[in-house]
Amino acid sequence: MIHFRFADHSDSELIRNLMVQAFTEYQNSKVPSSAMQESTALIEVALENGEQALIAFDETIPVGMVRFRVRNDVLYFFRLSVIPERQGQGVAKRILQELEKVAKDNNRHSIVCRVRKSVIRNVHLYQSIGYQVFDQEVVHKPEGIDIEVVLMKKKV
Repeated sequence: MIHFRFADHSDSELIRNLMVQAFTEYQNSKVPSSAMQESTALIEVALENGEQALIAFDETIPVGMVRFRVRNDVLYFFRLSVIPERQGQGVAKRILQELEKVAKDNNRHSIVCRVRKSVIRNVHLYQSIGYQVFDQEVVHKPEGIDIEVVLMKKKV
């Protein structure tokens, strides 16, 4: 049974650990995720400055998390992470369902995220639960590499 709790700044190391486990599969890609460079200190500062995180537990074992910000009229999430041994078991969908409750509790009627266009399985995951692509953009990395992303939204 998956249950959740909101993170506080003392959870920065746990958040980073879950994120690194989940994003390791992208480490050797042509353009590795910047998630791998985020330090515990950077996450802690972000949490102290308005960023929030929701941590998913199976009993007492942390199995995933998502970071987010409540902005203007939307909830924007990023770094959705599920540990490798629990991927494909519905944990990400449960996290996103819980995030919908958070959005409603904060009187936000839309949830938004950015997804690498090349990571089709993530785009399909979000589409399978009602997210729709509403825009595209190119992220320019300092190394001169461009990453195409789609912006996805779900009304809640």
